[in-house]
Amino acid sequence: MKKQRVLLGMSGGVDSSVAGYLLHEQGYEVVGVTMKVWPQDCISRAEDKCCGPQAVADARGVAHSLGIPHYVVDEADQFEQTVINYFASEYQAGRTPNPCVMCNEKLKFGNLWGKAQALDCDYIATGHYTIIEHHAHRAVLRKGIDPRKDQSYFLFSLRQPQLRRALTPLGKMLKPQIREIAHSLGMKVADKVDSQEICFVPGNDYKAFLRSHLGENEFHRGEIYDVDGNFVGRHEGIELFTIGQRKGLPGGSMRPRYVVDLDAQTNRVIVGDADDLICDEFEVDRINWIVPENATEDIDLTVKIRYNHPGTSATVTPLKHNRVRIHLHEPQRAVTPGQAAVFYDDDVVIGGGWICRQTTAVLA
Repeated sequence: MKKQRVLLGMSGGVDSSVAGYLLHEQGYEVVGVTMKVWPQDCISRAEDKCCGPQAVADARGVAHSLGIPHYVVDEADQFEQTVINYFASEYQAGRTPNPCVMCNEKLKFGNLWGKAQALDCDYIATGHYTIIEHHAHRAVLRKGIDPRKDQSYFLFSLRQPQLRRALTPLGKMLKPQIREIAHSLGMKVADKVDSQEICFVPGNDYKAFLRSHLGENEFHRGEIYDVDGNFVGRHEGIELFTIGQRKGLPGGSMRPRYVVDLDAQTNRVIVGDADDLICDEFEVDRINWIVPENATEDIDLTVKIRYNHPGTSATVTPLKHNRVRIHLHEPQRAVTPGQAAVFYDDDVVIGGGWICRQTTAVLA
């Protein structure tokens, strides 16, 4: 019987490297591929970046040690169009983007499938810490068992065809186990530090990146007001602010000020007290339902409003036009437009979407 062939996305890190070994041990014929995603104007082509040249060298070295073929595919143009431009335009619209979700949906489990087909592969695999179960007529996305590394949040937007052809062999393992395997195999990347930043933003300084990518003339300057409508000051660009931000705001207030709203129509930044950040209801659009494939009635679920959020109980009410209303059973701080809200039933990802600007504040 012909072995099933899998195209493994290799970033040059320890996770995808060990994923290759595990897949090989499970009987798959593994083909490694690294996406070249650094466009010519990317200012983050450092050696430690997953979008940098060193990543290609590390991935190629691991592939050689595992005895699997390795290819490099140039996705720089697509990365700039679908990830970097999205990243910049969301800030210009007064929203806070999540580029990792977009990269997974559009590139890693999107465009890469065409390369997989060209190489006669049956699946795409990655080093994500999440569990994908394959059933007869559908795939189920679950949290990875390592609570500190679970990445199911970043895969909520994958459709059933994408999930059914995806493999994530690390989902049932803990990070220390991964490094132990890498050490036992003598992998040079065994102790490689995990990236904690957006891959194309050096030093996690998104403001400097936007200045480089957009140019100062593309920033939308405007005014700062408090929640009562009082003029506070002027700002150098709505792109430089996010909900919940405290630094970089004018002084002169008896209490700490926070960004509580961004109005891209007027280029206004609205500031208020910490209490003004508290929210118990908001809407989410562009919903992707995984299970069930289209919810029609109210359902109580756990909702994560950002990646590092622990999740909170909420009632999810389906609306028209692929939207839902979220009613949080316990109000939360800094519900941020542009971020993903992902819905869970225990450890199963039910679906998710993108938080809209319209939020209802609950003043303490």
